[in-house]
Amino acid sequence: MTRAVEGHAIDLATEPVGFLLLAIFIIGYYFIATEEKYELNKAKPALFTGTLMFIILGGYYAYQGLDFSMFETEISHLVLEIAEIFFFLYVAMTYIEALIERGVFNALKSKLIAKGLGYKQLFWVTGLLAFFISPVADNLTTALILSTVLVTIEKDNHKFLVPAAINVVVAANAGGAWSPFGDITTLMAWAAHKGEFVDFLYLFPASVIGWATTAYILSRFVPDEFPNKGNENNGEDIKILKGGKIIITLGALTILFAVIGKQVMHLPPMWGMLFGLSLLNLYAFSHKRRHDEDLNVFSAIAKIENDTLLFFFGILAAVGALHFAGFLAHAAKLYELFDPTIVNIGVGFVSAIVDNVPVMSAVLKANPDLGVDQWMLATLTAGIGGSLISFGSAAGVGVMGKLNGIYTFGSHLKYSWAILIGYIISVSIWYFQFQILGLY
Repeated sequence: MTRAVEGHAIDLATEPVGFLLLAIFIIGYYFIATEEKYELNKAKPALFTGTLMFIILGGYYAYQGLDFSMFETEISHLVLEIAEIFFFLYVAMTYIEALIERGVFNALKSKLIAKGLGYKQLFWVTGLLAFFISPVADNLTTALILSTVLVTIEKDNHKFLVPAAINVVVAANAGGAWSPFGDITTLMAWAAHKGEFVDFLYLFPASVIGWATTAYILSRFVPDEFPNKGNENNGEDIKILKGGKIIITLGALTILFAVIGKQVMHLPPMWGMLFGLSLLNLYAFSHKRRHDEDLNVFSAIAKIENDTLLFFFGILAAVGALHFAGFLAHAAKLYELFDPTIVNIGVGFVSAIVDNVPVMSAVLKANPDLGVDQWMLATLTAGIGGSLISFGSAAGVGVMGKLNGIYTFGSHLKYSWAILIGYIISVSIWYFQFQILGLY
């Protein structure tokens, strides 16, 4: 029996308990990936898997009489890592719900419909919005908002809806890849100090050109027609409710506080976000006093999709358990055996199958000795690689739920070749910019 050296974790990857942990992870992930088949929300198997794996680890250490110091350290680090991501998303989603309540996105939807744009124009407008909103609002929220816009404009024309939905997913993931808080994967890399704020911005050329290439190909399949004009809102132009524009400004300031706090004051990004939440609460109080209108921030908080937060808790805990058991140390050896560029390109393909959040978590916990250029490549490929398959990213999973029966695994797979072309171009641009020109 392998014993623990005091103060050090033991390698359980070749022990029976290690095989048990791996089996639980694989079974749990099967139910996460087949969410639609069993109608079982992915948060449930994720939370069960992540918590169970650490209970088994703790029970094994207690039964064997092993030193718990490293186990306690791992738990402390994991809770801190999850808390940073949890509270960041919590505030971002609260702001989005507050903006929805103030009619900001309904007003956007109304203006797009009123302009009488054709399908091809709507395809490009929603794609561009997804690409540039995602770096601020995160890819999941952006994809949900714009897929709602799509299905409001057109409910039946699959020839428009399917390419447009794919375009929104690809654009949201690509837009999130060049911002530290545009995707969970970039937020994790930023919080782990794998790059400064400005380092992520250097990924903009690779992200935008790769997405634009895929979008151009997809646009060739969009019918050159116009949606039927119904009597949406009885011809009335929807206005943003009182206070909506101020909340937009507060949201922008909140992101600014997160960036300045991280870069200048060495505070975790969630600290600036929570400060922004406090400003939103104070503004809600002021709004109530001045306008006698209830702007209850807690009602917005109540609408947050808690399943999303619990999913990330569960999946990060599960990956943390694999790391503590020693599996990721073995995986990190791939970076020693092969060119890191090749391994990081492979990260994108694995992200498409497994989902980019656990893949990026695994890479970060394995912590190979990489330069900023390679960490940025890993961030890029994990982000845009998740677009290759519909459930490879949170954005894709969200849109599948919003356009149920229209945007599916099969309909997405039909156009995956176009996404692959964009992926190859994005990686090629990264190589030319980072490796040949050294511009980063």
